[in-house]
Amino acid sequence: MLSPIEIIRSATTIGAKVVRMEGKLGCLKPGAFADLLVIDGNPLKNLKLFQEEGKHLSVIMKNGRLYKNRLH
Repeated sequence: MLSPIEIIRSATTIGAKVVRMEGKLGCLKPGAFADLLVIDGNPLKNLKLFQEEGKHLSVIMKNGRLYKNRLH
């Protein structure tokens, strides 16, 4: 069974390697695609925070565009 961090890495950094997009996907750095989630809680302790149709997501950003922002 995979740990929560291993599952998150599979969806981000390892996924980027698989599709040969390292440095563009699965990271936060200049030149990368601006996809970002801000989660209410610690997903390393509770992966269910990704469920419930975004209930626990404060910010959703894709390609630098905000789709949801509950932080303001």
